Amino acid sequence: MAVPHGGRSMDVKTLVSFYSKSAWSRLVSCADSRLLASISNLFRRATSPRRTRNRISLPLPLPPDAFLGFLKIGYLLFICRSMSEASRVLVDVLDDLLEHIFLNLHNIQKNLQFWVSRAEGSNTDKVYFMVFERGPRAFIDCTVQVLRDCLAEGSGIQHLCFSASTHISERITILTSLRSSLATFLAQVYMEVDKLGDKLAKDPENSLPLLLVTVNGLFSKLEASIGHLHAMRQPDSSVDGSYSFPLMFEKLPEVNQEGSQWTVCEIRDASNVIYQNLQKLDSYLSVLVAQHRKPRKVTLYWMRYTCGVVGISVCSIWLLRHSRLTGSPDIDNWIREAKESTVNFWSDHVEQPVSTQMFPVA
Repeated sequence: MAVPHGGRSMDVKTLVSFYSKSAWSRLVSCADSRLLASISNLFRRATSPRRTRNRISLPLPLPPDAFLGFLKIGYLLFICRSMSEASRVLVDVLDDLLEHIFLNLHNIQKNLQFWVSRAEGSNTDKVYFMVFERGPRAFIDCTVQVLRDCLAEGSGIQHLCFSASTHISERITILTSLRSSLATFLAQVYMEVDKLGDKLAKDPENSLPLLLVTVNGLFSKLEASIGHLHAMRQPDSSVDGSYSFPLMFEKLPEVNQEGSQWTVCEIRDASNVIYQNLQKLDSYLSVLVAQHRKPRKVTLYWMRYTCGVVGISVCSIWLLRHSRLTGSPDIDNWIREAKESTVNFWSDHVEQPVSTQMFPVA
């Protein structure tokens, strides 16, 4: 089976669909069951994308055996219909957890790619970005700062290059750390699913609660890995705003982590804790990524938009001054003169020469 590489951009849904289809194909080929084959065909129809879109998405360099983790999770979703209500709740929690992590990774990677492309540019490209691609306020501030540095030390451009490198590297450092922490968290979830193996299918009533406890422990590790980002910020940082709240995840009560059989209420309470941690993670990442995100399209091309608006405004004012609205007959005269010139040209240089050639005078 060929695994898609980074050169072929795929979004999250297409990626999950690809590996799920491969997993179902191997499962059906190993089992002589008409029921599995029928379910596989229905699954393919349901998960096949209606249209293919080329988008920049998260590259996942998965090894050939990585589809086994997707197989186990896909199999969990398949057997959830025959599970009890508590087991179905845990499967939904696992599905939502993976979806949230994938979406956050995709958002981080999209912004990180922008800053990496700017870091790979020349000093001229970095200076251009600092001056012309960060909005009108940054344009004024950079222009004033360059003039002051040139008058004081004569090294305004060098100082601006250094500021640009610091501005870009700071965002790359934070986003890279976030991507690494989330990717590690996601890999640990798949590893825990792989460790449980067939227990998830044979005894989901006891295995899924254990998996939920383990995932909750992984949230504590994620909290420790992301918490150091507060200390990485320098006093003279170029990042606007501040980290308004620390990332502190909820923990499962000790009473729920003991025993092999959980009640429905205990499982729902544990699921609520996982969902609360997901909400806190999304809120924290939304603030942190927003402070280190790439500039919006309007900000990047504000100079072009400004020139376009100014040009259209000048043309509109000029047309208005020569129109009937201001009492000027200039436009009407120009239209009448253009019409007369066209008629005279047609009569003198087209109609008469053709008539002379077709009907020569004897």
